[in-house]
Amino acid sequence: METESSGLTKQSIVKYLEESVKVAHEAKLNGKHPFGCVLIGPNDEILLRQGNIDTFNHAESTLCREAAAKFSSDFLWGCTLVTNFEPCCMCAGSVYWANIGRILYGASEEVLLGLTGSAEENMTMSLDCRTVVGSGQKAIEVIGPVPEMEQAILSDHRGFWD
Repeated sequence: METESSGLTKQSIVKYLEESVKVAHEAKLNGKHPFGCVLIGPNDEILLRQGNIDTFNHAESTLCREAAAKFSSDFLWGCTLVTNFEPCCMCAGSVYWANIGRILYGASEEVLLGLTGSAEENMTMSLDCRTVVGSGQKAIEVIGPVPEMEQAILSDHRGFWD
């Protein structure tokens, strides 16, 4: 797991990623792509939960829009967006513009590409979220991937993209 000085414990990382997996599972049960995320506040509480809506309204970008409308940018800088898969470039950009200070993800975009292949509903881009947020002027912390969570994350995706 690549991390900077997050201050998150291994136990809290797993707990938050498990929550994102639950949200992704709920999205799948509702006929959506199995992606999910949660916004964790500065006091370690879950503030928002969001599953995937469609190929343009991803869980992360939708959550970022809601968070930016609901909370101040100063408050959001102390928050963490937790998501089952690495945010795509659109979603990483949404984190940047919403001013969320940290991203925690479970499985990489490369792992997702291995699952989806050339599925039109999820045309992955070879542009990692660290590159996207690192191209800006804010020091957004990125934690992930978290290999011990990969099997739990992949369970809802196996067979989904076939």
